[in-house]
Amino acid sequence: MKNFLSLLQREFRLFWNNKVLRLLFFGAPILYGVLIGALYQKGKVTDLPVIVVDMDQSAMSNKILEMINDNETIRISSIQRSEARLSRQIIEQDAACVLIIPEGFEKQVLTRQNPELTTIVNTANVLTANYASGALQVILGTYKAGVQMEALRKQGTPEALLLSQYEPFKTTFIKKNNRSTNYMYFLWPGVLITVLQQVILLGLALSFASEYENGTFRELAASGSTFRLIMVKVIPYLLMSLLIWILYGVMAYLLRMPFFEHIPELSLAAFLFVLAVSFMGILVSILLPSQLKATEVLMVVATPSFMLSGFTWPLSQMPVWLQWIAQVIPTTHFLPIFRILVIENGTADMITIHLVKLLIIALAGFIASMAALHIKRKHLLKVNPA
Repeated sequence: MKNFLSLLQREFRLFWNNKVLRLLFFGAPILYGVLIGALYQKGKVTDLPVIVVDMDQSAMSNKILEMINDNETIRISSIQRSEARLSRQIIEQDAACVLIIPEGFEKQVLTRQNPELTTIVNTANVLTANYASGALQVILGTYKAGVQMEALRKQGTPEALLLSQYEPFKTTFIKKNNRSTNYMYFLWPGVLITVLQQVILLGLALSFASEYENGTFRELAASGSTFRLIMVKVIPYLLMSLLIWILYGVMAYLLRMPFFEHIPELSLAAFLFVLAVSFMGILVSILLPSQLKATEVLMVVATPSFMLSGFTWPLSQMPVWLQWIAQVIPTTHFLPIFRILVIENGTADMITIHLVKLLIIALAGFIASMAALHIKRKHLLKVNPA
């Protein structure tokens, strides 16, 4: 019993003396508790952008606009007079829905010609599409009932017969982009890119850390320039990532994903994404001399990246401080590229801002890695000259 207790004491000492393990063991539950709590604290999305094409510009169409503005789930991002450039506007404004009010709408309602309102639902993001289309259905259904009942009251129709009379106008909902609302199309790229990020980080976390632990770093440091050492570590992962990218392409073909129309743009984005992730992994591996510690830290950092990327839960619904954190995560900028090109069938110029941000993250990681490795090499070679 005494030996058992002494072993327990030794185990607790080993745990407490490991600062990183101690921090991760207690800090990670707190971090994830705060992070996930802040991420989903609203519990629902609000102020989702909706484009209204108002070709009638009447009192009735204005009333519909007022009702949309009064709804907390959606907001009008722009009011247009025609359907020109509508597909581009949906992408640029990240609109969840488009409501089209036809010309002569009010006149046709008053003369019982049964006009039709059309709602285009952008199902590129299934979550926002469901919320926005549901809000519009409630608004239009409420307005439809109000117009109908008011007209019948003026005609002296008894209240009991009001709901059995005609509909003043029809509403049609059209799904755009991911028309089948296929959740696999929506979730698949996010999961696979997150997996790619994880394996790259896991591999690079061990790169320099293993050199420290095996006592080979001094020999490596003396063998070339700082730039050469970093590229020696990164290039194998770039090549292996290319193989994974080809594998993803085969999977997309087998799953009949609309993947191949924008291969050059997607491949450029994937290259910048891999660079950004690689330099993040290299930086941590340089700063932490233990393979275990480097792996633990990178896994804790990488695990919430999918949630923070804005792919499933919109960035606009997160606290501002979380939005800033999300901007330094490569997945935040790669996944919108995939969505715009593959699901929304956008054009190359629409992804420029995301490509630039990926390049900035990659350059920042590269510069920080160069500086950290240069300092470590200089210190080592100064203390232990050849």
